[in-house]
Parts: sequence; structure tokens; C-alpha cells
Amino acid sequence: MNRKVLGKRIREERLRIGLTQEQIAEYIDVSTTYIGFVERGERSVTLEKLALLAECFHVSIDSLLREASENASDKRLFDELCFLWNAASTEDKRLIVSISNVIVNRHDP
Repeated sequence: MNRKVLGKRIREERLRIGLTQEQIAEYIDVSTTYIGFVERGERSVTLEKLALLAECFHVSIDSLLREASENASDKRLFDELCFLWNAASTEDKRLIVSISNVIVNRHDP
């Protein structure tokens, strides 16, 4: 994985959720300077910190590591849905499926 590509993805995700470098640094327990280095591709990020970043951004680790995505917006939404699914109880998962069925079938006659 190219550090510059990863850094760019991390910056994009940080901006997408509206957090500052300071907030991200505090969340993963590093310095703001370190976050700047990572976002510019000047430093590597450990697997532990990458996992924390993915958790913070509500995306999977592999979505941060992907070089390119043909439909990045859909992928981000899918990753967020997966994160929520994994955090949900069995009862909540049933509710998610029921709501999804209503949404998908709302235009059927």
C-alpha cells in the first residue's frame, strides 16, 4: 500500500465526518503532528492505529487500504452499514432487515 494513497484516504474520511486532526489524534492517542505526517504520506501507520481510525470513521480497514474504488460513495455507505450491522443486536438486525425491505419494495404495486 502506498503511504501517500493511504494518507489521502485517511484525510478524506476525516473530512467526511467533519473532524479535525486534533480530534483524530486524541481518539487514537497520537500527536497532531503524527496525523499530519500520516495524511501527507510521510509516516506509516501501525495496524493498531489503522484499526482505531477505521472505527472512528465507521468504515472497514480494507476500505482505507483500497487503492481505488469505482464507486467510492457507494462503498463508503456499504462500509458504514457493515459497521452498524456488526454493532447491532440480533433484534436490531431484524429491524434493519425489515426497514430495508420496506425501503426497497416501496415502489412495488
